[in-house]
Amino acid sequence: MNENKMFCFQCQETSKGTGCTVKGVCGKLPETSRWQDLLLSVVRGLGTIQHSLNISGYECDKEVELFIVDALFATITNANFDDSAILQKVDNGIAIKRRLIAKAADAGVSLPDWQEVRWGGEKSDYLAEGDRESVLRNTDADLRSLKELTVLGLKGMAAYYEHAARLGKTDGKIISFMCEALSIITNPETDMQTLIANVLKTGEFGVSVMALLDEANTSAFGNPEITKVNIGTRNKPGILVSGHDLSDLKQLLEQTKDEGIDIYTHSEMLPAHYYPELKKYAHLAGNYGNAWWKQKEEFESFNGPVLFTTNCIVPPTANSSYSDRVFTTNSTGYPGWKHIAEKADGSKDFSEIIALAKTCPPPTEIESGEIVGGFAHAQVFALADKIVEAVKSGAIRKFVVMSGCDGRMKNRNYYADFARALPQDTVILTSGCAKYKYNKLQLGDIGGIPRVLDAGQCNDSYSWAVVALKLKEIFGAADINDLPIFFNIAWYEQKAVIVLLALLSLGVKNIHIGPTLPGFVSEGVLSVLVDNFGLGTITTVEEDIDKYIK
Repeated sequence: MNENKMFCFQCQETSKGTGCTVKGVCGKLPETSRWQDLLLSVVRGLGTIQHSLNISGYECDKEVELFIVDALFATITNANFDDSAILQKVDNGIAIKRRLIAKAADAGVSLPDWQEVRWGGEKSDYLAEGDRESVLRNTDADLRSLKELTVLGLKGMAAYYEHAARLGKTDGKIISFMCEALSIITNPETDMQTLIANVLKTGEFGVSVMALLDEANTSAFGNPEITKVNIGTRNKPGILVSGHDLSDLKQLLEQTKDEGIDIYTHSEMLPAHYYPELKKYAHLAGNYGNAWWKQKEEFESFNGPVLFTTNCIVPPTANSSYSDRVFTTNSTGYPGWKHIAEKADGSKDFSEIIALAKTCPPPTEIESGEIVGGFAHAQVFALADKIVEAVKSGAIRKFVVMSGCDGRMKNRNYYADFARALPQDTVILTSGCAKYKYNKLQLGDIGGIPRVLDAGQCNDSYSWAVVALKLKEIFGAADINDLPIFFNIAWYEQKAVIVLLALLSLGVKNIHIGPTLPGFVSEGVLSVLVDNFGLGTITTVEEDIDKYIK
């Protein structure tokens, strides 16, 4: 791996803004990075083979679909730090790959002679193949950038697709595209124009997968509605649920409804309170804490067990008191933490977590009060007349989309300062954990319309695309970019990447992302994004408000 112990540049906090080479800022060790690189190599090879079968009329089976989605999801930032779990996925992927190669041979389907396809999967070669197949295998900076931009978008798609699939919503066209995209980036001869087109097509399917998840969530749990969420605590033992998977939360709520235990959400799970079929559970007590990066302190004070349904895991300190009461499930994992596996019928048994909760003291209260959310597209449409009138009268002059992620870096305080400094006739449209920078600031309302409208999780950024298109129709705008909407997006990991690509595919221009530009975007690719889409980044609060809001 050249002079580097590892190389990873997929998150916003990557070292020096260029890439982690010794240890991940996230806590990922070089060995884990190597095994993730190996797993991604297996995914590329398997996806390429399946694409060859697809174009010959042989559809993807369930085992292939599940592997591609799970493997991509497991390599998202802060999702899985467990080397043994990752290597088990490698073993599984190689077995599936060999089956597909045999299937292709029997069907007379020729396969490309590319490294990821022809590699035999010998265990003795795992270490060397992991090194060979790192991000740096692509030596041309611009081609590498475009390939990795697609890979990171696919990781975000995989996360959203898995949530939808666990609720019974799947789409073969999305999986077929993922295989096609994997084949394009595996091909060592793919040119820049093809890769650019592949990036934009990834964005198009990003819209499709977010629509699929929106349908899955709303059909299972109802349309989100305006809801006040308690941020204090009760006096019963509790279980804290972090991540994004609403199916897991539903099962846990059902299994604990008569157990004398309260369930609290954490970070990205906050929007669960907005769904009628989830908030009907009286023991869904509230939201505890803030964004993911504060979990070290908040898990200590929570006192009870914690369930990670997805990323974002922050490795605990050596003297933490909570490591023996944290559980993972789905694509997540951490060495020493217990993992709750899915049963054959798709259900999960949370009895061990429930039993542990009963032995723990109630959570220590760290704040009190309420926050308001539930402004996904259906709820916004219900308020459409009021919102349109406010725009026409001038009461609302501009909408500012501040979706995305939160993080540890001090320069993210920009977003709290930006929210405070916005004129009183502006409304913030938010989703994702970026909301924690300003959803407790008491910014007031405009004629009864809160100045912070929270649609939900990061995938619910889809709501703002739907709302923007609806406003374009209502106001008869020729272009979505003619609307009084400014996109000021905070990003951290790969689910934010697919949201960005989705917005670009819809023709949204002049999006600002921050607090820094991605390390995986080369100078050449950045020029393409700036020239064609007006992509920019933040400066200072005062300059950005003067230029884009006033």
